[in-house]
Amino acid sequence: MKALSTKEKSVLINIESHYYGTIAEIGGGQETARHLFQAGGASNTVAKSISAYDKLFSDHFYNEGKPSRYVAEERLRRMVMSEYNELITILDGKNPQRFFAFANTVETLNYSKTNQGNGWLGIAVEGTNRYQPNLIFVHVKLHENDTLLQQYTLGTLGVNLIYGGLFQLEDPRNILMGLLDNLDTDRVEVDYIYTEGPDMTWVDNRLLNLMLVSQNMTPAIMFDPSGKIQQPGDLLYKKNVLLIRGYFRPINKLGMEFIEDSMEIFKRDEHYRPDNTLAFCEISLNYLMQDEQLNEKDFLHRVDLLNLMGQYVMVSRFQRYYELVKYFRQFKLIKLRMVVGLPTFIRIMDASQYDNLRGGLLEAMGALFQENVKMYLYPALDTVGEVVYPSEELFDMPERLIWEYLRSIHKLIILRSTSHENLKIRTEDISSLIEQGADTELRTMLPEPVLKMIQDEGLFGYGTKRDA
Repeated sequence: MKALSTKEKSVLINIESHYYGTIAEIGGGQETARHLFQAGGASNTVAKSISAYDKLFSDHFYNEGKPSRYVAEERLRRMVMSEYNELITILDGKNPQRFFAFANTVETLNYSKTNQGNGWLGIAVEGTNRYQPNLIFVHVKLHENDTLLQQYTLGTLGVNLIYGGLFQLEDPRNILMGLLDNLDTDRVEVDYIYTEGPDMTWVDNRLLNLMLVSQNMTPAIMFDPSGKIQQPGDLLYKKNVLLIRGYFRPINKLGMEFIEDSMEIFKRDEHYRPDNTLAFCEISLNYLMQDEQLNEKDFLHRVDLLNLMGQYVMVSRFQRYYELVKYFRQFKLIKLRMVVGLPTFIRIMDASQYDNLRGGLLEAMGALFQENVKMYLYPALDTVGEVVYPSEELFDMPERLIWEYLRSIHKLIILRSTSHENLKIRTEDISSLIEQGADTELRTMLPEPVLKMIQDEGLFGYGTKRDA
């Protein structure tokens, strides 16, 4: 079905919604309000529009005596709730319509175009409980290289969010799918969505954010160790990051050993501090697909077990390691360290992998090993069970020359303390043993808390083939 135009949505909001509310916009003009006023019939919908553009005015209305950044989720929440509560104070018992409050706080391009346009949009919508509204917050990045175009995009986003909140509240997935109506991902990226409220208790925000990746609205999402979704810019800005990619189905003793050993090396860096260094377990979206369908239950199980072991989690669409480096650059990381196994590193050094790049292997290596990037390489077992460490003998010319260069400038660090027994662990073996309920073997491969949760909750088909 063809998406409604921004004007058509604005008309329906004004004429058909049976809602009445406030629109508060900071930083990107009053583009959302403009669409509603130009559509006609806005007196049916808009009780007030406001743009507290001056910082002192913004603090007066929304600061509540508590310091906060102006373009931040916390400020957005204060804006939305302040405007919604004002509706209750002034109009409760006097207006038969339902209430809503929309707000955005945005940084558009500056005059010199030296910043990244981004912002927060949110809406509070009356549902089953007038005095406890449902909340929907999103964060967006504005990719257009013109302030006026960014303002148009913000207006369209605002109308889309209001339309979704007023007409599609019963299913936030539909709201999300309509956010980019009349837009595209070249113009704007949605990298975070959050919902709460009495009519949203059934919603799992992790799955909602996973949709952002699967629908190509953003390349990556992130969770903290408590399982809460985090906006990447807020989480990563000027941090150290240790990254390990894998299936994590589930996290096993070998994976935990790599993380712990790598972090011990990272701690020797002069820029390391416990409060500025994050370790991420990153899962490619491809690893979550099953028969071309996204396995949501499997995804949640992996995240739950990683969180159980105190890990941050990242899910991305990236195929190549240099694409990951490019993604992290925007957050001005202090240092990026990637933990890579020997078989994977051999593939990374295979020139045939980069036929799509004009500069081939050299271009890929230049994009990958940037100034603040290093790789921690761990060994593998050969066909007779002997440990094989990364070394120049594994590469033919000219790849060997690149290996020697990377080693000489200390871009590659070899992990030599890895347990021989843990190197025997293979994800495909674990999956089979879980289905067989083979507890004795699993105890040698999985951390005890991970195994217990799998047993208690029957994760990954635990015990389904015990009698096979």
